[in-house]
Amino acid sequence: SLDVWDPFEGFAQLSSHSNFPSETSSFAAAKVDWKETPNAHVFKADVPGLKKEEVKVEIEEGRVLQISGERSQEQEEKSDTWHRVERSSGRFSRRFRLPENAKVEEVKAA
Repeated sequence: SLDVWDPFEGFAQLSSHSNFPSETSSFAAAKVDWKETPNAHVFKADVPGLKKEEVKVEIEEGRVLQISGERSQEQEEKSDTWHRVERSSGRFSRRFRLPENAKVEEVKAA
């Protein structure tokens, strides 16, 4: 479930297709904060347990910022007894339509 949010249209737009159809888990709902400062648009994504190399940030055609990645499922030991599994694994992708004042050629990720 990829979402493209355009704050200037005032309505959330859901993408009708997904790059990760059946493999996308509840991890796809990675929470993202977006704020605009006088100098930049700043996105902060909650993707605990991922290394920076496992998160991809790119600009698509149409001024769309995409943040995506994948969390691998932990190896299960035969001697382990699981009592609860709440952390999701799988792929995630979040998409945001950037406003006209965003300088897409200057995008940085940290």
